Amino acid sequence: MPIEIVCKIKFAEEDAKPKEKEAGDEQSLLGAAQGTAAPRDLATFASTSTLHGLGRACGPGPHGLRRTLWALALLTSLAAFLYQAAGLARGYLTRPHLVAMDPAAPAPVAGFPAVTLCNINRFRHSALSDADIFHLANLTGLPPKDRDGHRAAGLRYPEPDMVDILNRTGHQLADMLKSCNFSGHHCSASNFSVVYTRYGKCYTFNADPQSSLPSRAGGMGSGLEIMLDIQQEEYLPIWRETNETSFEAGIRVQIHSQEEPPYIHQLGFGVSPGFQTFVSCQEQRLTYLPQPWGNCRAESRLREPELQGYSAYSVSACRLRCEKEAVLQRCHCRMVHMPGNETICPPNIYIECADHTLDSLGGGSEGPCVCPTPCNLTRYGKEISMVRIPNRGSARYLARKYNRNETYIRENFLVLDVFFEALTSEAMEQRAAYGLSALLGDLGGHMGLFIGASILTLLEILDYIYEVSWDRLKRVWRRPKTPLRTSASGISTLGLQELKEQSPCPSRGRAEGAGASGLLPNHHHPPGPRGGLFEDFAC
Repeated sequence: MPIEIVCKIKFAEEDAKPKEKEAGDEQSLLGAAQGTAAPRDLATFASTSTLHGLGRACGPGPHGLRRTLWALALLTSLAAFLYQAAGLARGYLTRPHLVAMDPAAPAPVAGFPAVTLCNINRFRHSALSDADIFHLANLTGLPPKDRDGHRAAGLRYPEPDMVDILNRTGHQLADMLKSCNFSGHHCSASNFSVVYTRYGKCYTFNADPQSSLPSRAGGMGSGLEIMLDIQQEEYLPIWRETNETSFEAGIRVQIHSQEEPPYIHQLGFGVSPGFQTFVSCQEQRLTYLPQPWGNCRAESRLREPELQGYSAYSVSACRLRCEKEAVLQRCHCRMVHMPGNETICPPNIYIECADHTLDSLGGGSEGPCVCPTPCNLTRYGKEISMVRIPNRGSARYLARKYNRNETYIRENFLVLDVFFEALTSEAMEQRAAYGLSALLGDLGGHMGLFIGASILTLLEILDYIYEVSWDRLKRVWRRPKTPLRTSASGISTLGLQELKEQSPCPSRGRAEGAGASGLLPNHHHPPGPRGGLFEDFAC
């Protein structure tokens, strides 16, 4: 059965002071005991802050017209600073850039570019067999031969091999090349590599990036000079027009780096027979900015594998990959000049698939294919000029030398001369026009001009905010709990456990009241001095 002790407590008149004063005294004593200082008020902080004008606007002192004017000046300066800072931030986020051109110093040796050339005529008429003409009818427009009176639909030929057809019926460089010189040294067809493009079988000079030929001087005579016979008598007759029918005569040429595959049907230029064409080149090294300034494709630091079939990424390689994906989606095969191990399209649907690559550079179901420019690119600027050949004297000489008539020489012979203008290169680099350091400098200038602040001033404000916030949180955490007791008319009822915890003499109580069932005996204290608190406490 719980035992309760009734205590009567009387207070003197001095204890009738406001409870707010007692609470304040208790908090002051608690703060002094814990050794924590109260946070500074706004006036104290403003008087010690390094922010110009804050002390005069919010510091200690009477409020008046002067302080109001200082507050208006501070707010106006702060608004002007924020306006300027917003403009600077918007300018920085647009990521402006500029292009800087830096002509490099002449080099003693420069790497010569790769030169790819194709005869505009894809198939030699004399090399086409009956089966070739039958299979290539949709591509060439020629009617299939029927020597025995059979209908074309009744002819039976083995399945065609497009690679074999192109390799066998294309113009052979050994027959076209009449003379070749590079930097004063003789060259031949063995210095060219076979490559397949939209024009069929083509040839590339200086194609190997591991053994690129150097150029030791600039000007005509220090590069590649070749004389070609385009063999117009081998051009296909036009029976009916197709999308692949060509009315031109001559060759297509593309000058590119060794890491880039030829994309000659779009990036090449034409060279006409009856002319000597001079191509003056200059190496240009382009450097573009990646995101967020530009859209170039940065090189992977992990050395991830590049596009399938190519050792390095380039825009031409990416476009060829896109064309291949479009053809694979529509025709379930690939064209000869596209990389990969998929089945090569047969000739009867070859022209249909070729048309699809021109209509849509798509990436399958993913939509249009995007080929970003690499961040580091080497290209060759060109200046082209030409003169007519041959003159009257050389026409007779060439006719005797190659056992041709002068008319044939004028209609079929051409000379191509590719050389460096000088052994210098142009470096064109995109640079950020407004970087982070410039933004911070401008912000610091405007901050000092308008409000006289710095980074340390901002830290002061943040420190003051932290100090005030932390003090308020501590007050919430240390709020005293309501005691578990009830009081009415000055009489409090305490439980036995509370009495034991609050009793100033627990040991004495146990010694004197051992036989009284845990009850403490009554202790009558002499009355204290007057002017204070007197108690009549019964335990």
